[in-house]
Amino acid sequence: MKLLSVNDNGLYCNVGDFYIDPWKPVKTALITHGHSDHMRWGMAHYICHHHTVPILKLRLGEENSVQGVEYGEEFEIKGVKISFHPAGHIIGSAQIKLSYQGEVWVFTGDYKLASDGVSQPYEQLRCDHFITESTFGLPVYQFPSAHDIYAAINRWWKKNAEEGYNTVLLGYALGKAQNMLAHADRTIGDIYLHGAVANVNAALNEVGYQFQGERITSDTDRSRIKEALIVAPPSASDTPWLRKLKPYRIGMCSGWMQLRGARRRRGVDMGFPLSDHCDWKQLNQAVLQTGAKKVYVTHGYENVFSRWVAEEYNLQSSIFKTLYNDEEEESA
Repeated sequence: MKLLSVNDNGLYCNVGDFYIDPWKPVKTALITHGHSDHMRWGMAHYICHHHTVPILKLRLGEENSVQGVEYGEEFEIKGVKISFHPAGHIIGSAQIKLSYQGEVWVFTGDYKLASDGVSQPYEQLRCDHFITESTFGLPVYQFPSAHDIYAAINRWWKKNAEEGYNTVLLGYALGKAQNMLAHADRTIGDIYLHGAVANVNAALNEVGYQFQGERITSDTDRSRIKEALIVAPPSASDTPWLRKLKPYRIGMCSGWMQLRGARRRRGVDMGFPLSDHCDWKQLNQAVLQTGAKKVYVTHGYENVFSRWVAEEYNLQSSIFKTLYNDEEEESA
């Protein structure tokens, strides 16, 4: 019997009678991170890393029953040993490790091996069964260093400011926004935030994070926003809220910007391939370093990556069909 399987509610552990990142209401839900495709409303009890707790309460409601745990803290549910480990995806993101009767399973959730300078860096785990996402599971996706991208963003902002433009950076309000803000060069100019980004930052303040930038409200004097950096979610693009901040140039931060044509389709001036996910090389490295006998591939290029793992590395590989929709897909 598999320790984990997929049913109509989500990824299920029959022995422990709990779910990981379920998409329908269940009794006990272990949550890998705070993005909406992995953290849904209606669970009787949530368990997540303690940095995800304020995000969960912000997005799903203060009244929810939520248990926060530390990285590496081991606990049991019906004999199944469970621990959360850094996934490197966003603040509070976790791989979930399950141990039962001598077998070890790891579910990555969303993850990346390369450090972004903000999230707790990915921890390589050994296991027998490895469940990996494959959002960028094609060889064409090979991302530059995040720190090189931050430097490129600052250079672009400085150029725009010198030419009299505001700089608008579009990126997911949880994850990319904090990465951009943590590495923005404040000596270039002022920094302003869309309300969705400001709300996430305020929630993360509760667990010790501080990010620069001033919330734009109805009372903000937009005439004084000049040569500034404005961080907003992709949904703000081509809205009255944004048009009031002209003149500006718009950049999109997403792994999908790696491909030619993505920037044109989004109608932005600049694309930065800043990703919260593994690229092709990182996915391969992660699979090999787990030492897993069996690999399960979920959302993204499941068929391609699963077949590659089986043929290239002679590992048992199959697909877990899930309902996760990557936030970078929604952004781009």
